[in-house]
Amino acid sequence: MHAFFDSIPAQADGSAHCAPLPDYAVVAAAGADALPFLHGQLTQDVTGLPADSARLSGYCTAKGRLLATLVLWRALPVADPQAQPDAPQLYALARRDLTDTLVKRLSMFVLRAKAKLATAPLHVAGVWCEPEALAALQDAVGGTLPATPWQRAELACGTWIGAPAAGTALRWWWIASDAQLQQAGSLATRLVRGSPDLWRSADLAAGLPWVGATTQDLFIPQTLNLDLLGGVSFTKGCYPGQEVVARSHYRGTVKRRTAYGRLDGTTEPPAPGTDIYDATQPQEPCGRVIEASRDSVLFEIALAALAAGELRVGAPDGQHIAVAPLPYALAEGAVT
Repeated sequence: MHAFFDSIPAQADGSAHCAPLPDYAVVAAAGADALPFLHGQLTQDVTGLPADSARLSGYCTAKGRLLATLVLWRALPVADPQAQPDAPQLYALARRDLTDTLVKRLSMFVLRAKAKLATAPLHVAGVWCEPEALAALQDAVGGTLPATPWQRAELACGTWIGAPAAGTALRWWWIASDAQLQQAGSLATRLVRGSPDLWRSADLAAGLPWVGATTQDLFIPQTLNLDLLGGVSFTKGCYPGQEVVARSHYRGTVKRRTAYGRLDGTTEPPAPGTDIYDATQPQEPCGRVIEASRDSVLFEIALAALAAGELRVGAPDGQHIAVAPLPYALAEGAVT
């Protein structure tokens, strides 16, 4: 972890919180063919990414099961492409525990394309504040921050991407290099040290699903609500697993979705992949934990069992899940 984050005080006058997110890493894709190559590999319309935005995406097996969920954004154009042919074209935020295998697997399919993927030497943090604190935070960072999810700003201190939220707080992923953090040293005094677990709880409440190493190859994009979050294009053409994803969408056969719930009295969050049971029909599990914090959980489940409402973690008599609404409806949504 960079020394910048250690210098953020635990208590301060500022009301913007910052939590380092060491469980996340950034993959950089460089080369003239990087965008079209990844366009043919991911669920998102990569070549159509807006220059000032980021988008959610997935990387699937041939059977349509997710190997990773990613937040994608275009790199800033270089001044002289001929002098810098290997400059990054695209960045992807992913769980750190799978980035090495992700880079290795994608690199196997590059073949003759002019594309190279590697983990970038960048730091990831989560920053959040209430709307009334936005002006002070923008003054501290020296620029205008995105006011809506998925919008992006490139500032001297790094890349800021608006993250989805369930409540009133504004949230951003902040991605910065060593040099950018070094220059942003004074910003630390305007922030309050935040907990990665609080950031994770806010991700869960926003219904944002992260696939990690332990949950690879378990879910199709629709069961993690990627189509409802704008993470799937149904018009872009082929990619691994596209037939399975498209068939589920157009035939309306999605019978499992991702839901959110609160946990009571948890000291350690249940591990990703832990079974979910319906206590009224305890014979077999009806879902799985995607990710959890100490007080909440995001889980994939059969819609029929979700309606029953008597859900338990790990066993039919395990910890109760108090199902709560997500900030978007669990309904089929065609995302172009």
